[in-house]
Amino acid sequence: MNPIALLDYAGVAVFAATGALAASRKQLDIIGFLFLASVTGIGGGTFRDLILNVPVFWVGNRDYVLICAVVAVVVFFTAHRVESRYKLLLWLDAIGLAAFSVMGAAKGLAITGSPAVSVITGMLTATFGGILRDLLAGEPSVLLKPEIYVTAALVGAAIFTAGDVAGLPQIVSGLAGFAAAFAVRGGALRFGWAFPPYKSRPGRRPEDIP
Repeated sequence: MNPIALLDYAGVAVFAATGALAASRKQLDIIGFLFLASVTGIGGGTFRDLILNVPVFWVGNRDYVLICAVVAVVVFFTAHRVESRYKLLLWLDAIGLAAFSVMGAAKGLAITGSPAVSVITGMLTATFGGILRDLLAGEPSVLLKPEIYVTAALVGAAIFTAGDVAGLPQIVSGLAGFAAAFAVRGGALRFGWAFPPYKSRPGRRPEDIP
């Protein structure tokens, strides 16, 4: 198995675990665990494949759905042992984001040959599953938090793409992209890295607009 394919399986498993952890926080039943784990694990890749107009990856390979199911069941029986499930969710999300930023970029580059498309598909693959998870679970959206999130995926996808275009071995480009994305997102979680927010003036309420 090549390193990019390994990252793909790992990313699905880790993101599925974050979906299942979100289900545990909402005290859902096993079906809820299976649903959130699957949506989170394969959501970003599904969105990417639809945009690229290629067969959706999990339709032709049931291993991905099986991974999501197994992870959901394991988390269902073990989540109560974790002291802070939300903190674990955020760190697992960082690992999944780093893996999918590389995998998404690799697939976009392989199909289109465009570095720009590669970076965009890397970002989308890495972030869309987590956004869906938070929306469906009623968790605070990662996009509305001040810490850097999408930028971490951008960095990982860009570094992988640059390395691959420069002719580096794919395993080197992949590991570099993964490490960079995880370092940026991990730094944001650990140290609160964030860009300066918009502070001109707050938005008005709809009823105040003439």
